[in-house]
Amino acid sequence: MSEQQLPVIVIGAGPVGLAAAAHLTARGIDTTVLETGTAAGAAVRAWGHVRPFSTWSELVDPAAAKLLAPTGWAAPDGATYPSGADWAERYLQPLADALDDRVRYGATVTGVSRLGRDRVVDADRERQPFTVHVRRTDGSEERLTARAVIDASGTWSTPGPIGGDGLPAVGEQASADRISYRTPDLKDPAVRSRYAGRRTAVIGSGASAFTALASLAGLARQEEGTHAAWVLRRGISGSTFGGGTADQLPARGALGLAAKAAVDEGYADAVTGFRTGSIERAGDQVVLVAEDGHRLDPVDEVIVLTGLRPDLSFVSELRLGLDERLQAPVGLAPLIDPNQHSCGTVYPHGVMELSHPENDVYLVGVKSYGRAPTFLAMTGYEQVRSVAAAIAGDREAAERVELALPETGVCGGAGLFDEPEANQTDSGGCCAAPTTLTIGIGAPASSGGC
Repeated sequence: MSEQQLPVIVIGAGPVGLAAAAHLTARGIDTTVLETGTAAGAAVRAWGHVRPFSTWSELVDPAAAKLLAPTGWAAPDGATYPSGADWAERYLQPLADALDDRVRYGATVTGVSRLGRDRVVDADRERQPFTVHVRRTDGSEERLTARAVIDASGTWSTPGPIGGDGLPAVGEQASADRISYRTPDLKDPAVRSRYAGRRTAVIGSGASAFTALASLAGLARQEEGTHAAWVLRRGISGSTFGGGTADQLPARGALGLAAKAAVDEGYADAVTGFRTGSIERAGDQVVLVAEDGHRLDPVDEVIVLTGLRPDLSFVSELRLGLDERLQAPVGLAPLIDPNQHSCGTVYPHGVMELSHPENDVYLVGVKSYGRAPTFLAMTGYEQVRSVAAAIAGDREAAERVELALPETGVCGGAGLFDEPEANQTDSGGCCAAPTTLTIGIGAPASSGGC
């Protein structure tokens, strides 16, 4: 079989992986999608109780919609916001079903390389197809061969740890029974009982932390004794809660305002400039200890929402060009650096920015952003449109990238399920001791400066 007759293998049956398969299929390219879960959108289903910031019109890929049309699929109202569960059931699963046997479930990719060549070998490297090692749910293994590989596996499986240095805090693993790395679904009775009437530390400064704070505040209004300690590595600034009513993504702006209300109304206290070094057990509770020795009051539970990071272990035999800080493709990293950009200031990008020293391998979707939180679904859809065109040899279409994204506020994460359908700055606290304050009630002056 010639290399052109081999399939393109897509890793991950999430929104961007399935969109990639739709674009490749539209161009007549044989495609195989490998999904570790038992259904499409496994990661999306895991946060099915919250909603994306984007409306349905921004969550459906154009090529996917064309593929779905002959099946009788009815497009949802484009102006409304789905939950993650809605997105999976009403769009992702029908799309996977339309792709039929191109999608294989229970298939975990454990390694990708060039056939007969590890990353060291130069000889005849570019003439070799890719080999993809797969482990099935029954433990059996197989090896597939591909002309190109599109890694859309996302970052959901690798959340960031508590430690302020990017490593697990001392004692973090020993206290695993008190720690969650996901936004809680308080509509689930078992989850609700875990946090009701208890004190919970929420660590993180992004939209997922906003969601957790707003959710816990709603629980506190109903369950006496419920309280949150919001632990931030940075200080509080005017943009801490995003764009508010000026945000071009209304759901994102509303989420930031809901989190601010949680603090203003006294349901959460903010602890700023706190970088966790260790966790200590205190009976049935735990105590967070900062790198400088500062200790917080004991808490019953800890919710860690410090971002996600790409799992690069199974692509380690490929020659990838990744930025040393963000772990994103070197051509893309300057355009998405969260120190410089929100999702609204990301420059239009496609195959040129996503290319690596190893030809015909692409990291796409949220995985392409590495540790940057500025990703939106429509960014990924434009990426795979360009990549599919490049694989098909249509360079003009591949380089014709169009992308318009909303400005302001914090990007990434998801909004509250029951919210109306409707740039992080490092300011203060960088040199001072951690400060506990309740915004809107009176913040003590910082004891020190930068």
